[in-house]
Amino acid sequence: MPLSDDQPHTRTRLPVDEQPSALPTIRQSRPLRTLLTVLVVVTLLVVAISIANRGKPGSGGSGGGSSADHAAANATSGAGPAPSGDQPVGTTVNGIASGFPHSEQGAQSAAANYAVAIGSADMFRTDSRHTIVATIADPGAAGALQSRLDQGFGGDTAARYGLDAQGRAPKGLTFVSRTVPVGTKSTGYSDADAKVEVWCTGLTGLAGERSVQPVTANWFTLALSLHWTGSDWKLADFTRKAGPAPMPGDQQAATADEIAGTAEQFGGFRYAR
Repeated sequence: MPLSDDQPHTRTRLPVDEQPSALPTIRQSRPLRTLLTVLVVVTLLVVAISIANRGKPGSGGSGGGSSADHAAANATSGAGPAPSGDQPVGTTVNGIASGFPHSEQGAQSAAANYAVAIGSADMFRTDSRHTIVATIADPGAAGALQSRLDQGFGGDTAARYGLDAQGRAPKGLTFVSRTVPVGTKSTGYSDADAKVEVWCTGLTGLAGERSVQPVTANWFTLALSLHWTGSDWKLADFTRKAGPAPMPGDQQAATADEIAGTAEQFGGFRYAR
């Protein structure tokens, strides 16, 4: 029976949080749609920017750019002079590169190759040392250089590394002496003379189980004075100073047999700017 208007009505009030309503569902879906829209837009922007940068020169891709642009970039970044791209010379005399261009780059290339020769194991043997000096030295300076290098590499120096008077290592041991140019810097240049510094790392010592002079690495800089003889750059004088040396890496040292085998199996390089 329906209630009359004069009969009392009973109403039940639910707490606000418990009242059913469809509105919260609608309101909650709107922020989710907005967030998804923002994410899509940001993703599209990132993709568009990376595609645009991929085609720009100097971005690390295959884009070209002039040599001047690359040189300016190197100067700005402090990376130092980049290799010129010139090929090493194709001629040798007594196994040493020769016929360097009459240019500043040619002088730097000669200095790097002469640094390798001066730091080789052949310098500890009298006959091969004399051959090296005759090959790389300027004729006017050859006598003084020969006397100086005989004193520097023979006698006491050879004995200190356990070598005999002929520069030979004891039986069962391998003598290692190598100079590896890291970079060159021209400090003076004219058509007749050039001064070049060569930053180097070197390996020197006896490799073998009974060695008392194990192979060690060192860093040094050679300053070479070169003279143009009319057909090639030749060594007139040189000095050596220690460093600069980087921090040593966290690497395990190789065994004596590994060093000996590697030194015998891996050859050196000819160097050019």
